Amino acid sequence: MKARDFLSVRDVSREEIHELFTLARSMKKDPRKYAKSLEFKTLALIFEKPSLRTRTSFDVGIQQLGGFSLYLSPNEISLGKRESIHDVAKNLERMVQGIMIRTFAHQIVIDMANYASIPIINGLTDYSHPCQAMADFLTLLEHKGKLEGLKLTYVGDGNNVAHSLMFAGARLGVNVTVACPPGFEPNLTAFRQAVEDAKATGAKIEVVHDPKEGVKDADAIYTDVWASMGQEGEAEARKKIFRPYQVNTQLMSYAKPDAIFMHCLPAHRGDEVTDEVVDSKQSVVFDEAENRLHAQKAIMHELMK
Repeated sequence: MKARDFLSVRDVSREEIHELFTLARSMKKDPRKYAKSLEFKTLALIFEKPSLRTRTSFDVGIQQLGGFSLYLSPNEISLGKRESIHDVAKNLERMVQGIMIRTFAHQIVIDMANYASIPIINGLTDYSHPCQAMADFLTLLEHKGKLEGLKLTYVGDGNNVAHSLMFAGARLGVNVTVACPPGFEPNLTAFRQAVEDAKATGAKIEVVHDPKEGVKDADAIYTDVWASMGQEGEAEARKKIFRPYQVNTQLMSYAKPDAIFMHCLPAHRGDEVTDEVVDSKQSVVFDEAENRLHAQKAIMHELMK
């Protein structure tokens, strides 16, 4: 990887993404082969938001590569409040060899990357979720045998996950349709960037408001919670708006017969997706969850080796 940090899928080229996928699949097949890749190296894990998959996959991943992890909670860090981002970066770069941040404002990871001389990995911000997208497209590749020319439809809120799916699709030649209620479209800058990037691969990036139209001929249908962390106060109001965008067996029937169902988890069963879909043979949600481990191991290996 030419990039020093991994803040966005846009930080890496199409070729680099495929190289990371090849490495991730090799690590998945033979993890012992890489057991000393990051021997004696430490990854600091900064969490401003709680997590199951991000915490476990990075923690287990760095240890499987021979390194160590250091968990830093909001009470210990409190970025920008107890201590400036600059000072946190300058302290940590003297003691660890990489930093993973899961936080709210995307500017925090940008500032950390600017100040720290060690690699910074974006574990999630309100703007993007690049590690999730890497696991998603690795899963899509495993189940479909290819990526270029496929259609992935994201149904729901045009949030951070939607942004990273658009970025990854544009890089990899995957057509990405976002089907969302009016007023809940992806960030306009993110959409324009994805459309611009897609010119190199011929991918089609679009936003529609009719979920049935959006999932037509889709190879994969993807959804996420209707109210993300920090939006709990809007949850009830959002349920009424997003109810027509629930992924159920009827909506799945408008996609291709062999379409797979994807979700970044956690799933609010009965809201954005029904039990019948998330527990169906078409569902690959736990494959995605596992692939967080393998995709992130590949990213850590390339940045921290």
